[in-house]
Amino acid sequence: MKTAIVTDSTCYLTTREITDNNLTVVPIPVVIDGKSYDEGIDITSEEFYQKLRTSGSFPSTTQPPLGKMIELYKNLRDQGYENVISIHLASTISGFVSSLNSIKDEIEGLNIYVYDSEITVRLMGVLALEAARMAREGQAPQDILKRLDQLRATFGEYFIVDDLQNLVRGGRLSNASAFIGGLLKIKPILTFNDAHEIVAFEKVRSTKKALARVEALFEQSKEKVNYPLRAIIIHANDEPAALKWQERLQTKYPELPIDISYFGPVIGTHLGEKALALAWLEDYTKI
Repeated sequence: MKTAIVTDSTCYLTTREITDNNLTVVPIPVVIDGKSYDEGIDITSEEFYQKLRTSGSFPSTTQPPLGKMIELYKNLRDQGYENVISIHLASTISGFVSSLNSIKDEIEGLNIYVYDSEITVRLMGVLALEAARMAREGQAPQDILKRLDQLRATFGEYFIVDDLQNLVRGGRLSNASAFIGGLLKIKPILTFNDAHEIVAFEKVRSTKKALARVEALFEQSKEKVNYPLRAIIIHANDEPAALKWQERLQTKYPELPIDISYFGPVIGTHLGEKALALAWLEDYTKI
């Protein structure tokens, strides 16, 4: 029983992780000044943020063509796969999951399981890596999906952004009205609510205070669980700030594994440059 693992480019895994785990990664298109680029193929993160600073309009994102997805799934079937677990960015910020569910029964001879990560970025990437590990071991799709549910339930994440313009214009912020106006020198902290929507959580007066507040929220979450955690610092074209925060957190939590990741073009479209996030989950490497 062969199971293929598919995800999309907002997983922000390394080329080696993708290759070593035999993952199929679908590029999400980002549109800048009327030109479409496939994330990770036609445009790098560095190129995107450079274009973002000089673009004449706000960038946008679109879904991959469904025809290409049907072709991709058929190709996997023809390679001998009987099952596909397709793990994608939250249905609350993209209609991609819904679109895939509408075509999943069209490919004869292939069982397609469309999985809503309810999030995105490296946290979603971890789900893809864990699914790939279990698929290599020959575990059944139902067991893989159950494990993904368990791991997804341990996710936590807070974002710090410079402003909300991109999220508000893109309609990705569900409670935007509460945060519009009076945002000069304010660092909004965002998170995902229980409905898996991006929401504005708090307004803080400086980056320093915002970082301290997110650390306090992490500490609260850490105290509530009885399993080891792993943290991820995610940055939007600001690796020096991410490394500085990593050093600070590593001093505070010497035993905590802390990875560095990034917001690529698609998610950077909505968060803007210089956004920072602290994410955490059960340390899947210790299971």
